[in-house]
Amino acid sequence: MTDGQDTWLPSLVTPTPQAGFELAIKLARMGVKYTQPSDAVRKELRPAYDRDAEALIASSHVIPVHFQTIAAANSWWRG
Repeated sequence: MTDGQDTWLPSLVTPTPQAGFELAIKLARMGVKYTQPSDAVRKELRPAYDRDAEALIASSHVIPVHFQTIAAANSWWRG
């Protein structure tokens, strides 16, 4: 989805695993933004899950999935 926005993800390569984890969080957040581009709708929906432990755990599962992709791109599994 490109609508004239600047490129925000030039590479999956990061200097450290910490930076990779932070990138995984960014990927998760951007995935939500691309899925629901309306800020107003996202703000309206947030109260439905921001105090729901099961919803938060489920949504946080996306981060390690992205982190696996970033780890693979950085060859971290090879030690």
